[in-house]
Amino acid sequence: MNTVIAVPSEAPGGLDAAIGVHFGHCELYTLVTLDEGRIRAVEILPNVPHEQGGCMAPVSHLAQNRVRVLLAGGMGMRPLMGFQQMGIQVFHCGEARTVGEAVAAFSEGKLQEFASRHTCGGGGGR
Repeated sequence: MNTVIAVPSEAPGGLDAAIGVHFGHCELYTLVTLDEGRIRAVEILPNVPHEQGGCMAPVSHLAQNRVRVLLAGGMGMRPLMGFQQMGIQVFHCGEARTVGEAVAAFSEGKLQEFASRHTCGGGGGR
């Protein structure tokens, strides 16, 4: 079964891109499709302007693009709750610095599910 994973990324995106510090304010997302732990596709998805719907606009945008898992460094409690309501699992990137490192750590079961202790006031760092 395919799983589409989104990782907030710095331009130009892709597996070698640096992870965007805060999911809602990133320029783009790297979408990685995994099938039984193997990368099947890598796509770039531009983010929506943060002003349109505030923190929930990116949540809806990712849900509309088949995302089932988000790997992030930082986010506020409101979008985290939104992802949970949409059925999108959120994991903290931990020490990963690139999209590829985060996806590999996720595939190996090394990332923690995002918890309230990982949240910030919004727009903050990791």
